[in-house]
Amino acid sequence: MSEGTGDIQVILPNLNRRFSGITATVAAVAPLQGRTLGIATVGYPLPVNLTRLGWRELFRLTAHPLPNGEPRIFHARRNMEMLAGLVLKRLLRRRLRLLFTSTAQRHHSRWTRYLYRRMDFLLSTSPRAASYLERPPAVIIPHGVNLEIYRPETDRAAAWQSSGLPGTFGIGILGRVRPQKGLREFVEALCEILPEAPEATAVIIGETTAPFAPFEKKLKRYIRDRGLEGRFCWLGKLPFTELPGWFRRLSLVAAVPHNEGFGLTCLEAMASGAAVVATRTGAFELLLRDGIDGRLVPCGDTGALTTALAELLADRQCLDKMGKAARARAEAHFSIKGEAEALNAFYRSLLGNV
Repeated sequence: MSEGTGDIQVILPNLNRRFSGITATVAAVAPLQGRTLGIATVGYPLPVNLTRLGWRELFRLTAHPLPNGEPRIFHARRNMEMLAGLVLKRLLRRRLRLLFTSTAQRHHSRWTRYLYRRMDFLLSTSPRAASYLERPPAVIIPHGVNLEIYRPETDRAAAWQSSGLPGTFGIGILGRVRPQKGLREFVEALCEILPEAPEATAVIIGETTAPFAPFEKKLKRYIRDRGLEGRFCWLGKLPFTELPGWFRRLSLVAAVPHNEGFGLTCLEAMASGAAVVATRTGAFELLLRDGIDGRLVPCGDTGALTTALAELLADRQCLDKMGKAARARAEAHFSIKGEAEALNAFYRSLLGNV
């Protein structure tokens, strides 16, 4: 067993090879949790400085409870991780308490329901996501954002100018290029608005995978047919470390998916001092106050999105005011530090005196 693993109280599995949204949220909050609790990971590596256990180490470690007699916590966030926890606890008789966090805002599959019914405790990230569970979660803990990484720019206009893109300010959408992200509505809305907003430039940041290449080509043809190629900048997939800088450059961010589990893009934009137009899905109605931090619109409604974007772009002073309000709200209610503290408080309620 590796040095120091005897102090491990919480195990965070990561059983998805791909760097997903779940991976990103765990990688963001776990190091802060690890400052005051013994946290270890198992499975595929996370890009963080935490103890990583092999499966044999985990098996030996969990053969016995903590010194106070309590089981260690195994906190799953995916089906495969729930299954792994059940195998460890039920078949291999490891001393574990199983937790599952649900963010999905849809009716769960029969398999997911089978698994989470066997968890000791359920958590959720928003009241809407909690409503899709068959039993109430023990606690609702919204995701938080790193307020040091995602922060406003002192001079947003200068930051935009440094990007080398045309215009004097940007309107952005970030996420994979696919219909579910609301990109068609975004493009159609901006094609209506940009001719009347000569200083604005639309920025699209996100990966286009092979199955969605025809979708991207169709959108670009739509833009070209309206003579607006120079008003849209497609930046593709960018390194994760470059994204905070783009949030600081953009004055307005569209987070307009048709369906979302939580939606960190909205929160990252808010923390960066950008106003947001978001659809009524995910946790956006929890995060964003309509008319104060930005605007909320129905999912898939191009007309409503066009109206909301046009109204905000027509009043740049209001846009700036909303961006400042969004930052203040993120600071007050949705910091990554607050998320870490809430998770650790719940863990301690289960672990006893550790």
